Amino acid sequence: MRLSFRRKTIMSDSIDNQHPSSGKPDNKSGEKPGEKNAPENKESLLLNLAFNILIPTLVLTKLSGEAYLGIKLAIVVALSFPIIYGVRDFFQRGKINFFSALGVVSVALTGGISLMELDAIYIAIKEASIPALFGLATLVSLKTPQPLIHTFLLNDAVFELDKINHSLLANNRRGEFERLLVNASWILAGSFLLSAILNYLLAVYLLTAEPGTLAFNEQLGKMTALSFPVIAVPAMLVMIGDMFYLFRGISRITGLSLEQLIKQK
Repeated sequence: MRLSFRRKTIMSDSIDNQHPSSGKPDNKSGEKPGEKNAPENKESLLLNLAFNILIPTLVLTKLSGEAYLGIKLAIVVALSFPIIYGVRDFFQRGKINFFSALGVVSVALTGGISLMELDAIYIAIKEASIPALFGLATLVSLKTPQPLIHTFLLNDAVFELDKINHSLLANNRRGEFERLLVNASWILAGSFLLSAILNYLLAVYLLTAEPGTLAFNEQLGKMTALSFPVIAVPAMLVMIGDMFYLFRGISRITGLSLEQLIKQK
């Protein structure tokens, strides 16, 4: 249940770093006076895991009994924590982040399906559809001026894009670079496809009880707890492998060393 939200939270940092907000220009830098060295709000991994996995899991598995919250109230309370985290992300950044917003919608859909006591297959389909759509969008974006590989991996939060572009122009190897991006985009789409398959299989395997029962809530909580090690970790390993593929390919094409490619903090 939580993979789509977890990964979107991770990816949201990349897209925000790639497109920082601009203020009124000053003398040289184009930044507002006094904001040049303003610290960024860094995401707390512990807080992320607590709100998106640990607390919902405990509420669903331990507090769904009639002696505590009851079945439906436990679902509402458990799924409110990821939504609160997404809203908090909005107020911290001062703008709507597409990935965080999509995560909130995903959690709300899970809650709605559970509260309406619809068949669990709808949760499985919903869980698989979101990463599948990201994979499809990654491939379709190859036909656009700004492929999503730039947003997810090849962005100026990680790479020295000015040095890379200068070297490509100087050595006339832009075509080879574009072919590298196409291959990396297919690998990235593969990571999303892996997420979709694992999401679906995990939901189908675990959600076997009748919706609206204590057993169903416990299974939903178990799925939440297993989503990170079973789904997110394998998918992130594929994405990390794609990142190394980009590093090696760009270094080979441009002649720049790893230290020259990576943006120094």
